[in-house]
Amino acid sequence: MLKNLNIENILFLDIETVPRWEDFNEMPENFRKLWTHKAQYLIASKDQNPEDIYERAGIYAEFGKIICISVAFVNESGIKVKSFFGDVEKELLIEFAQLLNKYYNKEQSNLCAHNGKEFDFPYIARRMLINGIEIPAILDTQAKKPWEVKLLDTMEMWKFGDYKSYTSLELLSALFDIPTPKDDINGSEVASVYWKEKDLARIVTYCQKDVITIVQLFRKFQNNPLIPDTAITVI
Repeated sequence: MLKNLNIENILFLDIETVPRWEDFNEMPENFRKLWTHKAQYLIASKDQNPEDIYERAGIYAEFGKIICISVAFVNESGIKVKSFFGDVEKELLIEFAQLLNKYYNKEQSNLCAHNGKEFDFPYIARRMLINGIEIPAILDTQAKKPWEVKLLDTMEMWKFGDYKSYTSLELLSALFDIPTPKDDINGSEVASVYWKEKDLARIVTYCQKDVITIVQLFRKFQNNPLIPDTAITVI
C-alpha cells in the first residue's frame, strides 16, 4: 500500500483550533446572530441553545482560529517535528506558508493529515484567505485536476473507497499498536485548555503527538516498522 510514495517528500501536519472569542457573549453582535443561525442546524436537543454549543465553534473556519500547526517530516535519521503556534493566528500562518513555499513547492511534494481533506487543509486555506495571506500552491486546489492535487489523507487511505464512516486516529492507533496520542487531552478539551487554563504549551504537545502518530500510521500503511522514539526530534 502506497509503496510508490516516498515518505521523505511528504510533510505531515495536524492543527488545533478554538473559537475566536472566549465565550458566546464576547462575540461581536453580527457574529452572534450568524452563529445563532448556524447553531439551529447543530443543536441536538430542544433543551440546548446557541450559547450552550458555542464550544463547537472552533471547528468551523468562519467562527474559529488556528492556534497550533504541528508538522513532521522523515529523513534518514528519523522524524523531525516542528510547531507553529501562538495567540496571533496570522503570524503562525505566515510562518507556515513560508515553510511550504520554500520546501514543498516541488512536483514530488505532498502534504498529509488525518481527515485532512475534510478538515485541516480547507481550514488552513480559509483562515489564510481571511487573514490576507496568499495560499501556497500545494494547498490551493482550485482549478486543479485530481491527479495534480498533492494532498494525502490517512483516513481516506483507510476507507479504500468506503464513504460511510469516520475512523478516528485513536482507533487506528490501537489497531496498529501505535502509542496513543490521546493520553492527556482530546480534541473536545482543547478550547477549554486554551481559553480557561491558558495552557497553550499543553496543546502544542498534544498536537505534536498527533502528527507523530500520523507519520507512524503512514509507515504501517506502507508495511514498514514504526520509527523508534529515540529517533524522534522536536526542532
